[in-house]
Amino acid sequence: MSLLVTGMILVGALCLFDLVLTLGVVRRLREHTTQLQSLLSHGDRSPGRAGGDVGDFLATTVDGEQVSRDLLTGETLVAFFSPGCTTCRETLPEFVEFARALPGGRRQVLAVLAGDREDSDEMVRTLTPVARVALEDFDGELSRAFAVDAFPSHYVVDSTGALLATAPDVALLRATRAA
Repeated sequence: MSLLVTGMILVGALCLFDLVLTLGVVRRLREHTTQLQSLLSHGDRSPGRAGGDVGDFLATTVDGEQVSRDLLTGETLVAFFSPGCTTCRETLPEFVEFARALPGGRRQVLAVLAGDREDSDEMVRTLTPVARVALEDFDGELSRAFAVDAFPSHYVVDSTGALLATAPDVALLRATRAA
């Protein structure tokens, strides 16, 4: 009988320990949710966040056209890809389809390829029919102006340089723009 009581006390202690650990995980998840919500807040005016402003930039596309914040007209879709990024290569067809359907056509889409220029040829060929394409290093002027910290990244910018929407993929961008 004493063995049964000891076993029950041990099981109870283990359940109590598990409950304490579970409550700690829930508390931590709530903290993370709060942090994420503050990062995605539309009231943040910092670069790289919806509601923020794009920094000044001047770049040249692969076609030799100059692009800058001041030369953006209307709502412009700006996307950052890297040729060495597997996710970028996988999501590129969806982006091309999305960009092709935008009003204003190629003039309202800017694709930036960051990284090794030798590996960019295939992506340039894929993007050129639907976007103006610029090449730069990872810490290039466009990446700094948009505060890019991950690839792929997608932005919608108005003619004043204000970020209207940001998203890591086209599906989230569509959802943001539909809201």
